[in-house]
Amino acid sequence: MRKILLTATFFLATMAVSAQVKTPAPSPRAELEQAVGLTDVEIDYSRPSARGRAVFGDLVPFGKMWRTGANQNSMISFGDDVMIDGKTLKKGKYALFVTPKADSWEIIFYTDTENWGTPENWDEAKVAVRTTVKPETLNRNVETFTISLNNVTNDSAHLEFSWERTLAAVKFEVPTQKLAMANIEKALAGPTAGDYFSSAQYYFQSNGDSAKALEYVNKAVEMTAAKGTPFWYTRLKSQIQAKAGDKKGAIETAKASLAAAEKAGNSDYIKMNKDSIAEWSKK
Repeated sequence: MRKILLTATFFLATMAVSAQVKTPAPSPRAELEQAVGLTDVEIDYSRPSARGRAVFGDLVPFGKMWRTGANQNSMISFGDDVMIDGKTLKKGKYALFVTPKADSWEIIFYTDTENWGTPENWDEAKVAVRTTVKPETLNRNVETFTISLNNVTNDSAHLEFSWERTLAAVKFEVPTQKLAMANIEKALAGPTAGDYFSSAQYYFQSNGDSAKALEYVNKAVEMTAAKGTPFWYTRLKSQIQAKAGDKKGAIETAKASLAAAEKAGNSDYIKMNKDSIAEWSKK
């Protein structure tokens, strides 16, 4: 029995040591984040190395679709719609696939990112944008496959793929001017009802200036009155009034919130308003 226990203990100890062993990944994962103008771009991929092997035309055959890296799909995401070769690529996340040739590279942005390598069943309907670029020959060797963003300006950047002595680049354009103008117009138009509501909520929840909280929530209510003030706005106003000692005003506001919540069918706010009205009505 003692021998069995010792053997079992040794086995478990060996397993524990094995579980802690870490070795370098053959194709380490890399992540890249870059702002291009006002658009956030993120890249997530794995980086194989040449290790003395011929790459394009051999390890990566010409004319055959490639996963653009190693392991799971190489992915790129755009925070806004971008333009590639005159085509709109909607904001979102895409898998990157390429078909390299000696004199051209076909680059595909694919909507299905849940693949390990190229998709088993290719779906042309999932191709968001397909474009072709001319590769360049580098005067230096790139040992490890690299995806990068270069030539970054306020309005565009180049998505670059480099390995061995080959570089292929795709230019994409971002809507910086459109976004900047929208931000300027919004700022010059002043705070929105949502801004005032959030400010009032902060003052209320942080036990701040009650007068300021009431001022801000009143502005939020006024700005939304024409289209129907949201019941959560009036709910917050009733709470601020009650906290300031205006129970009568709080009850009237809570009734307005209750009516709007009943119309919307929101059971949570119906209950909260009824409970508050009952509590504030006590003498």
